[in-house]
Amino acid sequence: MIRDWCTVIRVRRGKTLFVTLLIALAQEAGAAGVYAADFFVREDIVTEPAPEKFSVCHGGTCEIVSQARLDEAQWRLIAAVFAAPAASAQEERARIAEAIARFETVVGAIADTSDDRAGNRHGENWRSQMDCIDESTNSTTYLRILAGAGLLRWHRVEARVTRGFFLFGWPHTTAVVSEASTGVKWAVDSWFHDNGQPPEIVPLDLWKTGWRPAKAPPTGATRNRQD
Repeated sequence: MIRDWCTVIRVRRGKTLFVTLLIALAQEAGAAGVYAADFFVREDIVTEPAPEKFSVCHGGTCEIVSQARLDEAQWRLIAAVFAAPAASAQEERARIAEAIARFETVVGAIADTSDDRAGNRHGENWRSQMDCIDESTNSTTYLRILAGAGLLRWHRVEARVTRGFFLFGWPHTTAVVSEASTGVKWAVDSWFHDNGQPPEIVPLDLWKTGWRPAKAPPTGATRNRQD
């Protein structure tokens, strides 16, 4: 069973708990209106990404930040998900999930992150592995690229959100989008699956309760179950 120990892979390396608490506190302040922008753990993370220039976090809590770019063919592969406008917010969320999966597949070859495994499991290549700080940062980057290219019609990209502050569970962080018409927020959480698999997209309020996906293979569709 995958547990909410999204940063446990770096606990033995010294600074994970401190960094995670710092992120959580900063995001909690952001939710109260103190910060207008997301809070990232490294100053070298590109905060206005584009296909030609963006950052990829990996190695656990952005221990490694690779600077990347997509060529025209790679970007066309991802943008093709939105070739026809989505007819609804629900349809667009499914396309967002597919686009992030394609981003991960393409970026895996660029940044050597193809071996990233679901949750805290990691393969032979430590550089490939991502904890939830890496995953949420990267997913936010990909979402900002899509938004910047005018591909998101039904959603806006929001600051990341952290749940759990030890007393209420282990901290876990996700990317977030909101519906443009209603303001309803959705967690976009890619930590639960291997590289190149669609992220889970569920209502943020549900996600905050400690939601985790069932063991069935992901489809990219909206899920409403807890286990």
